[in-house]
Amino acid sequence: MSEKILLIVGAGPGISLNTARKFGKEGFKVALISRSLTSLQKYENELENDGIEAKGFPGDVSSVESLKTAIDKVIKTYGKIDVLLYNAASGRPGKPTTLTVDQLVEDFKISVAGVLTSVKEVIPYMQNGTILLTGGGLALHPYADYASLAIGKAGIRNLAYSLHQELSPKGIYVGTLTIKGFVQEGTYFSPDNIANTFYKMYENQTETEILFEEK
Repeated sequence: MSEKILLIVGAGPGISLNTARKFGKEGFKVALISRSLTSLQKYENELENDGIEAKGFPGDVSSVESLKTAIDKVIKTYGKIDVLLYNAASGRPGKPTTLTVDQLVEDFKISVAGVLTSVKEVIPYMQNGTILLTGGGLALHPYADYASLAIGKAGIRNLAYSLHQELSPKGIYVGTLTIKGFVQEGTYFSPDNIANTFYKMYENQTETEILFEEK
C-alpha cells in the first residue's frame, strides 16, 4: 500500500484543517478525531471539495477509553498511520490561584496525557513514522492569566523531547512546533503558514523543536 495516512487528534477549523489540506494535497488520506460529529462531517465535506479523502472518527481526548476506541477505528480502517498530529489543548483562562486542582488536572489530560495515549496507540502501526505536536510559546514564557494552558504547553514540549529520545532509534521522528504568537489568518501566524511548517518538519525530520516566530 503506497497511500499515506495522516491522523489528526483534536481536529478543529484552524491549524488542523489547514494541515489536513496541506498533507492531503501531497497525497495523504486524512483521519480526523474530534468530539463533535457535526464538526467532523463539516471538515470531511470541506476537504472532499478540495479533492482530499478524509474521514472523521468521534472521540473525546479527555477520556483514555474514548480516545483509544477512536484510534482503534482509524487503525481498522487504514491498517497503519504514517503521520500523527496532536493538536488538542485545553486551558481555561485564569491565574493559578483561581484554578481548582480538578480543573488543572482535566486540562492537563487534554493538553498532555492525550498525547501519550495517542502515541502509544499508533506506534505499533507506524513504520518510520512521524509524530507532530502543536506547542506554544507559553511553554517558554508563561503568562499568569493562562496558567493552565502554559502548564499544558510546557508539558507537551517536555514530552516531545522525551519521546524523541525514546522513539528516534526505532525510526520514528517526533517534533514539536512551538508557536510563539496568536494564530490568526492574514498574519505570519496564519494556520496556512503553520501547516506548511508542519509539512517541512515531516519532510526534514531533523529538529525535535522548531520555534515558529516572526524574526
